Amino acid sequence: MRSELFSSENLEKESAQPGMRLQNSKMLKIELNGEAMARVGSMVAYQGHVQFQALGSGGLGKFLKQKLTGEGVPLMKVTGQGDVFLADFAKDVHIIELEPGDALSINGSSVLAFDSTLQYDIRMVGGAGMASSSGLFNCVFSGHGRIAITTKGTPVVLNVDAPTYVDPQAAVCWSANLQTGYHRAEQLGLGTLLGRRTGEAFTMSFAGQGFVVVQPSEEPPIMGSGAQEQQGGLLGGLLS
Repeated sequence: MRSELFSSENLEKESAQPGMRLQNSKMLKIELNGEAMARVGSMVAYQGHVQFQALGSGGLGKFLKQKLTGEGVPLMKVTGQGDVFLADFAKDVHIIELEPGDALSINGSSVLAFDSTLQYDIRMVGGAGMASSSGLFNCVFSGHGRIAITTKGTPVVLNVDAPTYVDPQAAVCWSANLQTGYHRAEQLGLGTLLGRRTGEAFTMSFAGQGFVVVQPSEEPPIMGSGAQEQQGGLLGGLLS
């Protein structure tokens, strides 16, 4: 049988080391020998002896469960030995390796999978207050391990060496040590240019030394009721 479909670039990528690797730009492969955390619903295929366990109160803690659990459970623990393939609506996948002392603040809707060795929490974004429904909370990861994130399109990594302003719906992740704030668009002379799709009238500011990853697309706020609607875009699809 012959087809370009069977070209080497589409064949399964093999590695001698367990852990995360990119199968291609849209798909993550975890060569599993133990356990990892993954976004619920992100599994597209697996081989071997692998178990998937939805995480409720066990292992997440009451605070994390309260912030993350909406109508469904957002995270699943993947255990066993085998190959697991993950994707999220054909978004671009990127792997970031955290080393001791690193801390990364991530839009929850961009989290695809991460090593169970990483510590994670939900924290209010500094400076947000009650200024905007675009999102008040973010996922903060620290420790030693790898995390796979997704972006809608090819992102830009901004080096924060000057005051930096970003549409909150386009911000993917940033150095957790950066100082963040929220500003009304009118204060920056932007008028109604920002948030024309989401109705937001705010922009995020970043100061300090670090980086911000921005995607060429906006994550819409969650449409729902109560606290979930107020938390909106920064937690994004992790609540659904």
